[in-house]
Amino acid sequence: MQRTKRNGAEVFRITGARMGLEEDVRGRQRRYVISMTIRTLSVVATVLLWNVERHVAIVTLAAGLLLPYIAVVIANAGRESTPSLPSHFVPAPVRPALEDGNLNKTSDQS
Repeated sequence: MQRTKRNGAEVFRITGARMGLEEDVRGRQRRYVISMTIRTLSVVATVLLWNVERHVAIVTLAAGLLLPYIAVVIANAGRESTPSLPSHFVPAPVRPALEDGNLNKTSDQS
């Protein structure tokens, strides 16, 4: 997995650890602010379009009513799951099954 720092340097994740709590909270806040901005724009569009194009205004009103619930669900979603480590190991070779062969009979086998 590849990430970019603020100064533009590439950072590669080499561990299975989660991202830091501060970075996780920052991402949640960013998603919440974006969806609330979209909600505000849809409510303003509802007011502006109510007497012009009522069908579009009703759609924007519905979006304005549903977006707070969606924003809260997205913002309160659990932390990311622990990423799996890259599989760069060579798997063990598969051993073929033993073939039927002639058993050498010893004196105790009859």
